[in-house]
Amino acid sequence: MRFLFLSSYAHLVLDPASTRVSGGAELQVALLARELAGRGYETTIAAGDIGQPDGQVFQGVRIRNGGKFQTGGLVDSLRALPRVARILREERPDHVLILGWTAWLFILWLLRPIFGFQLHFICGLDTEVNGGFRRDNPVRGWLFEFGMRHCDQRFAMTKLQERLFQKQGMPCSLYRNLILPRAEPRTAEKTVDFLWVARCQPIKQPHIFLDLVEAIPEARFEMICPCEDAALFESVRIRAEKLPNLIFHNGVPYREVQSHYDRARVFVNTSTWEGWPNSFIQSGLASTALLSLIVRPDTLFEDFQLGACMGGDRERFVVLARQWFADRVATEAMGREAERFVRELHDNTKETDAFLAGLPVAKR
Repeated sequence: MRFLFLSSYAHLVLDPASTRVSGGAELQVALLARELAGRGYETTIAAGDIGQPDGQVFQGVRIRNGGKFQTGGLVDSLRALPRVARILREERPDHVLILGWTAWLFILWLLRPIFGFQLHFICGLDTEVNGGFRRDNPVRGWLFEFGMRHCDQRFAMTKLQERLFQKQGMPCSLYRNLILPRAEPRTAEKTVDFLWVARCQPIKQPHIFLDLVEAIPEARFEMICPCEDAALFESVRIRAEKLPNLIFHNGVPYREVQSHYDRARVFVNTSTWEGWPNSFIQSGLASTALLSLIVRPDTLFEDFQLGACMGGDRERFVVLARQWFADRVATEAMGREAERFVRELHDNTKETDAFLAGLPVAKR
């Protein structure tokens, strides 16, 4: 079987020389592509054009330059279309996959009869399948949902997403996030009390974390916040630079980010929506407790005593953070539970098996 992923920046995860930053969806594409290549499947990522040469191979995965489709602009997409079509013709994939919302799912549905591949969608955020994205982006959302509904297969990453697909009358398969294995054993001391890591987007609500920084001036905070929304980022940067108890980073490469989790006692999530956050997995690998304002993937907080979700209650959120700051024994116990959750739920071999088992048989 031949696999092709359309993903803006997943190749950056696989490139050992890259210092650029990409997000959780791109990480999952890179990890799955690497696992498939390691099993002997011909695997390609059609990547967004950021000036890289065409045809590089990283960790067994071939990287094709798909043009500037990643910008979302109409002109860029039209210019990228011939290049993407040429890649499909040359690579002849049996399966084409997209993780996360994009109107390109509709475009690939149009190209499917021409090139004879099967088209699959992997859900990244709950809003992709509960109608939230379409409500906020009517035109692109309609195109995306049409493509999603007409895919050959859909994959959920959580039990909730699986139920949402079924409620919409769309069959799906389930496999969980893969993990980026540690490059070296964890040896760092816990010198940071609270860590926040996410791209600077409104959905991530970075200013709520800054409110927490201000509320506990005696605690040590760290924030990794690569720029995506320029106006939001500037407001966050200006405010962050005035806080003496906060270390602020405008992005950290993947190969370095785990060390920041390793040094943190508590990881803080302030997002309004997520699927199954990669940051929770990286926290588990670091034996770091979890404090979530809203995001509660499946029954994670009920099944493992690894932290707490506040259900959106910002007052309780701050109160609990103060309590945890003063109770290192409690956060150490939660960190051990976070390690257990990763051991029990995230095995790359098992989850890649589940992904492959969910694929329909490709027909040429």
